[in-house]
Amino acid sequence: MQKIFTPIKVLIRLMYWISCIALVSVVFLTVSDIILRRLKKPIEFTYEVVLLLGAIVMGFSIPQTSLAKGHVIMDFLITKLPQGWKKIFDLVTRCLGISIFSIIGWNLITLGNHLYRVGQVSPILKIPEYPVVYGVGICCLVECLVLLYDLFMTLKGITS
Repeated sequence: MQKIFTPIKVLIRLMYWISCIALVSVVFLTVSDIILRRLKKPIEFTYEVVLLLGAIVMGFSIPQTSLAKGHVIMDFLITKLPQGWKKIFDLVTRCLGISIFSIIGWNLITLGNHLYRVGQVSPILKIPEYPVVYGVGICCLVECLVLLYDLFMTLKGITS
């Protein structure tokens, strides 16, 4: 399983670095806009670029966060359960996560197809919106692979 998942880990790491670059860009653009607003020369396109970059930050960081177990776990719900029930709870939540992220990913790719067909672009810079939607949709499908990997590790008895 490790050999199969190694290229996916490389992809996840690349997506994570893309999200990091997008986050730094958001900070730089926002700070620049604030400074220039004080000088009465605002950056007109800040809102739309920050919106697109924000989607990239959120979507592209999801798989790495799950892989690193960086998400919030509400373990107070299952701390008193026996080990067998905890494992069942882990299996059920992973299966639900795979289902939800596959539906979200599929719908985002469908939305990306629609945006491509109608040619929707951002208002000021005329940046096509479909690549961002496709990217976040693909990230959701990669998240399904992360959850599937985690599901197999749970079944093998390797705790998360």
